[in-house]
Amino acid sequence: MSTFPELPGAVPEIPVSDVVAATAYYRDRLGFRVDWLEASIGLAGVSRGRCRLFLAGPAFREGCGNAAPVLTWLNLDSEGDVDALYRAWRATHATLLSEPEAKPWGLHEFTAADPDGNRFRVFFDVATPARQRADAAARGTIPPGD
Repeated sequence: MSTFPELPGAVPEIPVSDVVAATAYYRDRLGFRVDWLEASIGLAGVSRGRCRLFLAGPAFREGCGNAAPVLTWLNLDSEGDVDALYRAWRATHATLLSEPEAKPWGLHEFTAADPDGNRFRVFFDVATPARQRADAAARGTIPPGD
């Protein structure tokens, strides 16, 4: 059996029409830190906590074929974190497309967008703890206190 090496967190390349303007939006509205900006090639790196993104303008994407909009899922650690991020982004007048709500598929989520129409689906998987308890019960290994 082969062993696969550990993978780092993925770094999505987000297509934007203007890398300087997009970098300002991600910094000022979404709370990202600008790690670097190379306007001459149309590429920037932004981060917030464990989340890293590359913002790629038309010049950088030329020949690659990738275009907006893209959808990036952000998996937060709790329902409270989802609600708190929604409130923080609302306070900065970020583009919010939906409010946090429980979905029938087991996620507590909301959707936001950047000026180029790229979307962020921010969620917490509320069903996962229930699924883990059900799996443990089926195996007869329910953790203490449950």
